[in-house]
Amino acid sequence: MSSGLRAGVFGLGLIGSRVADRVQLAGFPLAVWNRTDRRFEGLPVPAPDPASVARDADILQIFVADDQALHDTVRALIPALGPRHVVLSHATVAPQTVRELAADVTATGAAFLDAPFTGSRDAAAQGQITYYIGGEAAALERARPVLAASAKAILPVGEVGQASAVKLATNIMAAAAAVSLAEAIHLLEANGVDPQRLVAALDNNAARSGVTDLKLPCMLGHDFAPRFSARNMRKDLRLASAAAAPEHRTLTDTMFSLYEQACQSGLADEDFATIIKVRSPATESSAPLKTEPSLRDRP
Repeated sequence: MSSGLRAGVFGLGLIGSRVADRVQLAGFPLAVWNRTDRRFEGLPVPAPDPASVARDADILQIFVADDQALHDTVRALIPALGPRHVVLSHATVAPQTVRELAADVTATGAAFLDAPFTGSRDAAAQGQITYYIGGEAAALERARPVLAASAKAILPVGEVGQASAVKLATNIMAAAAAVSLAEAIHLLEANGVDPQRLVAALDNNAARSGVTDLKLPCMLGHDFAPRFSARNMRKDLRLASAAAAPEHRTLTDTMFSLYEQACQSGLADEDFATIIKVRSPATESSAPLKTEPSLRDRP
């Protein structure tokens, strides 16, 4: 049951629309808003502006694409906020962005939670998202019933801003797994090995991960329908690079360059598994490393 709480969802993209559906199925009165003028089957008619949602809801979940969209949405909410509200930022953004917006929200008497998530379009549809939560425990307990409608797990990780840092850290690892998987497939192809052999090899290898389980079938099956787009991965790698110490972001910056190339090649709206399509420029710097001579070649 809804326990008297009313829910609002902002941003009805791949994830937000599915979360809204789960929240509504859980029995919460629901109001929604989207930046573009669209109707969504099974969901309420979108409100004309964010403040209208805040007037009709208590727990406000924001699923927007980037820092600017989050900033604009929260600014539009501010006039309608008060002590009964908990505002949850689910966007993957810079830690500093959520810290600044949290200060503005709490000045109204409302509570703010830094609440990025992990989980694809399909996980959202099945109510299997994992939320990382930064902020006060009391605010989380108020929001928990609504979060639980779409959650597999709700993980407190510290203060506002720290959850966003955790999300960026995990996305570095997801990108690295996808990039390495793509290069592994190309290596097999270059040596005349059927890439399908990698499926059984990974089943019995410590390199197997959740990302390889999800993205290997996509790469082998040429299925690049967006679960999480290359555009979003590029954005998150840029944020991760900016948040990291300069001496500890070499891999992040390299991967950002690869995803930048993917986006510039017209692949921005495909799944981030599309990195397998990216070809490095044929330069001397990308030539194979010299190796020790084989036994046959030694004098």
